Amino acid sequence: MKTYRPKPDSYERKTYLYDAAGKTLGRLATEIAQVLNGKGKTFYTHDMICGDQVVVINAAKVHISGRKAQDKVYTHYTGYPGGLRSFTFEKLIERKPEEIITRAVSRMLPKNKLGTEMLRRLRVYAGDKHEQQAQKPEPANF
Repeated sequence: MKTYRPKPDSYERKTYLYDAAGKTLGRLATEIAQVLNGKGKTFYTHDMICGDQVVVINAAKVHISGRKAQDKVYTHYTGYPGGLRSFTFEKLIERKPEEIITRAVSRMLPKNKLGTEMLRRLRVYAGDKHEQQAQKPEPANF
């Protein structure tokens, strides 16, 4: 018996809509990473992109617990000597709220070319306006 290998045109990709308002950052990011990875599908394989597309709205209203808003530090290196930039969660959510969810999800995806391609299927918006058509997220069966 041969192993079933799905062809990219043999299944359709859905687009899921997640509202981040009032949700905890880590729990939301794990759900999104599983949908992008395609682990809920019956034909999941680790060496192919089987996942769907995800649209996240209200990224500026995401919630984290405890004192992490003041203590959590995001760093970025510009590539130049002395170019290490550090931002707290509070400052980054004011400047680029999309970056917080994108970083959380990207760190849960594979660290290879497939993970980069999966991350391209993620769209994050600070407000509730977006251009994509999307369905409501179905409950996860993981």
